[in-house]
Amino acid sequence: MTDAIHFCASDSPPAQAALVRLKRRYGGVAVERARVIVALGGDGFMLQTLHRHMKRGLPIFGMNRGRVGFLMNRFSEGGLAARIARARPAVVHPLAMEASDAKGRVSRALAINEVALLRAGRQTAHLAISVDRKLRVKELVCDGVLVATPAGSTAYNSSAHGPILPLGAGVLALTPISAFRPRRWRGAILPRDSQVRIEVLEPERRPVNVAADFVEVRRPVRVTVREARDLRLTLLFDPEHDLEDRIINEQFAP
Repeated sequence: MTDAIHFCASDSPPAQAALVRLKRRYGGVAVERARVIVALGGDGFMLQTLHRHMKRGLPIFGMNRGRVGFLMNRFSEGGLAARIARARPAVVHPLAMEASDAKGRVSRALAINEVALLRAGRQTAHLAISVDRKLRVKELVCDGVLVATPAGSTAYNSSAHGPILPLGAGVLALTPISAFRPRRWRGAILPRDSQVRIEVLEPERRPVNVAADFVEVRRPVRVTVREARDLRLTLLFDPEHDLEDRIINEQFAP
């Protein structure tokens, strides 16, 4: 396996130093010849790596040279081939976002964590939310709303008090951000094949921006979000640190 690893690293000094040492020890190949990618950095770099190589279908084994490292394994130079061989796969599907502006221009992007709409001015956003073409929230007065994958449910979604979703649950989180009205609505858990459509009410007076991971679209009037089932991303985790366990553990974190 060590003759088919492509190594990549973030720009941080710890990640770059680890990259030099691992390449010296194991060699490494160009990504076109690789059977697995080893990513060195933090969660942000893991997301970048997943996006960069999304169409290749290669499994990615991350090692933490960043801060939180929720999507990463612990860093160790030794026994890399054995670790990769016994690693457990975690399969995630990104979200496909389509945003239309007032002039009819359409922007598309993919998100591994979440698609988030946020107010772009001093006034609250007024949004209408439909699920599978059925209007569910006639008017949500809020700072924003997001749709999160299970893998992303422990990130922004969690800080917005959304539910943490087990990886294999087959659901998505629809979570309001600082909702003012309806006062009692705290979001929804939706089947993974749902299509969420968000209409921006009063877009000139109450504009929003939408972000799909690293891609931001300014002032859309309509956003649709669905799971891209045709894209399959595989992360590899040490048995003692697999992603499913980490997500479950987050539900019991103090």
